[in-house]
Amino acid sequence: VGKRVSSVDSQFRYVLFPVVYGIIFILGTVTNIYVLFVLRSLREAKAMGEIRIYMTNLTITDLLFVCALPFWIGYYQRNGNWTNTDFMCRVTGSLFFINTYCSVLFLGAISVNRYWAVTRPLDAASSDHRRRGIIVCVVIWMVTVLMSLSNLTSPGINKDENNVTRCFEGYQKRTDSDKKSVAALHFAIIGVFFVVFFLVVVCNFLIARALLSQHAPRNRPRGVKWRALRMLLAVVGVFVLCFLPHHIVQGPWTLAVLQIEQGPGHVDWTPKTVQALNDAHQITLGLMALNCILDPIVYFFATKKFRRFIMAQIKKLGTGEGCSHTAETQVLQRLQHHAVDVL
Repeated sequence: VGKRVSSVDSQFRYVLFPVVYGIIFILGTVTNIYVLFVLRSLREAKAMGEIRIYMTNLTITDLLFVCALPFWIGYYQRNGNWTNTDFMCRVTGSLFFINTYCSVLFLGAISVNRYWAVTRPLDAASSDHRRRGIIVCVVIWMVTVLMSLSNLTSPGINKDENNVTRCFEGYQKRTDSDKKSVAALHFAIIGVFFVVFFLVVVCNFLIARALLSQHAPRNRPRGVKWRALRMLLAVVGVFVLCFLPHHIVQGPWTLAVLQIEQGPGHVDWTPKTVQALNDAHQITLGLMALNCILDPIVYFFATKKFRRFIMAQIKKLGTGEGCSHTAETQVLQRLQHHAVDVL
């Protein structure tokens, strides 16, 4: 029978997270602001339609997340001591949550959009589904904010046994009833993730099968197949690298750190097992934060117009024309006169 663990910590995170979050803050801010500039330019060119709406909203969630990172960098630099208000703890913790699940849902929406574009290219090319994109985005934001309400409305800070103020940590002193409510919420969220992950895998599998099938349209432009397959790998890669490890570890870790005394959710693991789960959980948090700098890679492979705009700007820089208004206008004019493509 394992011994009960009063508390568990992973000291390496106080070195790891300030470095990792610092890098993500710099790269995430620069790349996502640039993505917004590209998407705004493509809006002027009336390019991409529905998928641009998903990309824009996903970029906004990434920027909200990087805005919260300085608070978490300071938190870990102080060895997990929260010196800001409880309100800021709740807000920054909620932004982490909102970014994670908005990213999951928007990447799911992008996968469904690309599946539809590959399997029904004529309909996709001739239709403007801006309204549908807006409705889907509103629903995603509403669902995610509702899921985060418990983080926003409940106290975020707790005192541990050393009287250190923790942010969204240190639930061991709460009643079993409170702990079971926290565990139930965590497992419900894990369930939602795996439903979306299954949808993403199925959509991208069907995209790959359609592209590799001998029944694929013969008039598909050369190279589109491989660009679409790279997009498939990019989307699934973000899920597998950033989100899947966290949601595999999250369930056992939740039960280990909550230490429910009896009934459903009670586990009796050794201190070594609990420590291993906590160490793994910290690593998965770092991986999950990477999504805000990997999402632009998905955009690059998701649509040809996004790639073409960026490559044209790089070429202009190489010839010394820079990002002048004239150069940008020329790029947009070429986009407007190009035949509509969906990948």
